[in-house]
Amino acid sequence: MVDEVLEVLSADFEGMYAKTGRPSIAPEKLLRALLLQAFYSIRSERQLMEQIDYNLLFRWFVGLSMDAAIWDATVFTKNRDRLLEGDVATRFLAAVVAQARGRDLLSDEHFSVDGTLIDAWASMKSFRPKGDDKDPPGPGRNAERDFRGEKRSNQTHASTTDPEAKLYRKANGQSSRMAFMGHVLMENRNGLVVGALVTQATGTAEREAALALIDRLEAKGRITLGADKAYDAREFVKDLRVRKVTPHIARNEQITPAGELRRSSAIDGRTTRHPGYAISLRIRKRIEEVFGWTKTTGGLRKTRHKGTDRVGWAFTLTAAAYNLVRLPKLMAMAA
Repeated sequence: MVDEVLEVLSADFEGMYAKTGRPSIAPEKLLRALLLQAFYSIRSERQLMEQIDYNLLFRWFVGLSMDAAIWDATVFTKNRDRLLEGDVATRFLAAVVAQARGRDLLSDEHFSVDGTLIDAWASMKSFRPKGDDKDPPGPGRNAERDFRGEKRSNQTHASTTDPEAKLYRKANGQSSRMAFMGHVLMENRNGLVVGALVTQATGTAEREAALALIDRLEAKGRITLGADKAYDAREFVKDLRVRKVTPHIARNEQITPAGELRRSSAIDGRTTRHPGYAISLRIRKRIEEVFGWTKTTGGLRKTRHKGTDRVGWAFTLTAAAYNLVRLPKLMAMAA
């Protein structure tokens, strides 16, 4: 299946590297190695190089002979960053989705969307006031930092390690942490990922990313979109209806102890009276399986990269790896 995807992308790889200068790692081999890193939960590029060196099956999958020299980890990382400029991960995911569509494993009408936090490669100690050089960090690799009495927010503070990471908490009662937000658009027939995106963590990022993923989908007719209560906002529901998307969103109504309605839902009986609404709410929970796999097996509970672009590249490629794990099983069931 990976062979088919790389064959589709071969034309894009041709113009990605110069014909002169030091020989670089072939993009096909680099992508195969990165897929192995996601499949087998390998923590770093350095450990990945070590495992490819002694594992004959890894060498076979990547396309290296038994006596071929293994790349240096730094050279591997530099070549990986070149692929970032070509948006290869998004094209790779699209090619995998096209394979699933060709085997009639995708739904063209029913989808679900959700977001999850990805811990940034930045500690809370790096979250310092913007432009404040009066309080240098203490000596040592893990210097002490006194936060007592200090009010911190994304408007006044930024991480010195990764300025694009934001301080955010997903729900009341949870601790705030430096994070990015990963978004997934899932089709409802078999729970495959058809779109992935990473943004900065903000209160409106989930709804904004959902609209961006729907626009990328370029649906031919009316579709449904399942989502949790965080998406129950009138402006968002209005934007969906303009795009001919039926919002199968969980109702977020708040009632006071006295029985008065504090907050009304944007989803009314026009949507909830249909049987498909309840089905979408039940199936949309399968999107948590995607997040569970990408964070545990895929190793993205805490990212190893800095910046929205690099984190998004890794998240999208890991979503494609999730599809590649699922597709053979679905094909066997359909046979």
